[in-house]
Amino acid sequence: MPRSTADADPQRRRLSQPELDVVMKEHARYLARRGGQRAKLRLCDLSNLDFSGRDLTEADLSGSKLYGARLVSTRLVDSNLYGADLRLADMQGSDISRADMRGACLRGTILTEATMVDCDLRDGVIVTPSNDGELKPLSFDVSITELTAAKVNGANLTRAKLANAFVMQTDLTDSILRDAKLVRCNLTNSDLTGCSLEGADLTEANLTGATLSGADLSGARLERADLSNADLVGAIYDAGAFGGARLDNARTGRSLDSLSTPLEEMLLRHARWVESNGKEGARADLSELDLKEVDLAGALLSAAVLRCTALARADLSRAQMAMADLSLADLRRANLTGADLRGANLQRASLSGARLKGARLAPVEIRGASAFVWQANLLRARLKGTDLTDCDLRAAQLPGADLSGADLRGADLTGANLRGARLTGCQVDGSRIGQADLSEALDIPVSWTH
Repeated sequence: MPRSTADADPQRRRLSQPELDVVMKEHARYLARRGGQRAKLRLCDLSNLDFSGRDLTEADLSGSKLYGARLVSTRLVDSNLYGADLRLADMQGSDISRADMRGACLRGTILTEATMVDCDLRDGVIVTPSNDGELKPLSFDVSITELTAAKVNGANLTRAKLANAFVMQTDLTDSILRDAKLVRCNLTNSDLTGCSLEGADLTEANLTGATLSGADLSGARLERADLSNADLVGAIYDAGAFGGARLDNARTGRSLDSLSTPLEEMLLRHARWVESNGKEGARADLSELDLKEVDLAGALLSAAVLRCTALARADLSRAQMAMADLSLADLRRANLTGADLRGANLQRASLSGARLKGARLAPVEIRGASAFVWQANLLRARLKGTDLTDCDLRAAQLPGADLSGADLRGADLTGANLRGARLTGCQVDGSRIGQADLSEALDIPVSWTH
C-alpha cells in the first residue's frame, strides 16, 4: 500500500533551466558520438523545468524530482527513471520505450499519445543511508509505481510491465496494452474505453468499477481478477475468459429476451419513424444488445442507435444506416457489402475482417435553415484486414484508425482525414486520396507518397 516516506527524503541537488541546458548540450554530443557526457541527473530536483523536444536517450534520472516538468515530445528511450517523481509532469507524445520506471510516481501525469513499449513500470524503491547508518526508502509519497489520476489516453504500452502498480482513476482511453503484464495491478475506477488489451495478463488485477466499453480483451488472462461493478458493455472477450473472476454487479450486454418489444416490431416502428420524419413510429434504440449473426440484410436503420451493440458476423448487406450511431459496436466479420453508412458514427467500432465492398461512407448534406455536412466518423475504428474495396470514403474521419492489412483497392478517400492512422500492409491499387490528410499516419503506402 502507498505510504509516506517524506521524512527519509534528503535534499536533492536543484538545477536551474540554464544549468539543465548545459547538461542537455553535453548529452546531445554524447549521443552524436562527438565526446560530451551522458546526462547523469540522479537525485536532482528538476521540478517545473522544460525538457520538451529534447533527446534524453539513455539518460540517468533515477530518483529525481520532475514534479510539474514539461517533457512534451521528449525522447526517453532506454532512460533510467527508477523511482522518479513525475507527478503532474506533461509527457504528451513522449517516447519512453524500454525505460526503467520501476517505483516511479506518475500521479496526475499527462501521457497522452506517449509511446511506452516494453516500459518497466513494476514496483521498486530507492534506498539511501540515513543519519543512523540504516538504509531507508527514498520516495515522495509512495514506494510502488503509481499512475493514479493520470491521463494516459492513446498511449502505446505494448508489453509494458505494470505488475502490482496503482493505476486507480486513470484515463487509459484508447491506449494499447497489448501483451502487457498487469498482474495484481490496481485499476480501480479507471477508464479503459476502447483499449487494446489483447493477450494482456490481468491475473488477480483489481478492475472494480472500471469502464471497459469497447475494449478488446481477446486472449487476455483474467484469472481471479475482480471485475465487480465494472462496465463490460461492448467489450470483446473470449468465451470463458472470466472463469474464476469476480463479476458482482458487472454490466454486460443485453439479450433479445430483455426487450419489452420484439425486434421485428421495433424495426417496423423505426421504418415509420424514418419515413414520416419522426412524426410516427419510434426511433430504434438497439444499444448494448447481443445481435451476433443476426440477419438484417436490407434493413432500414437510418439514424438508429446501436451503440456498443454486438453485431459480429451479422448480415447487414445493403442495410440503410445513414447517420446511425454504431460507436463502440462489435462488427467483426460482419457483412456490410453495399451498406449505406453515410454520416454514420463508427467511433472505436471493431470492424476487423468485415466486408464493406461498395459501402457508402460519404458525408450527408443536411439542407434547410441550419444546413450542415454530417461526415462519417471512424475515429480510432479497428479496420484490420477489412474489405473496403470500391468503398466511398470521401471526407470520412479516420484519425487514429487501424487499417492494417485493409483492402482499399478502388476506394475513394478524397478529402479523408487519416491523421495518425495505421496503414501497414494496405492494398491501395486504384484508390484515390486527393486532399486527404495523411499527417502522422504510419506506414503510408509508397504509391500514396508520389
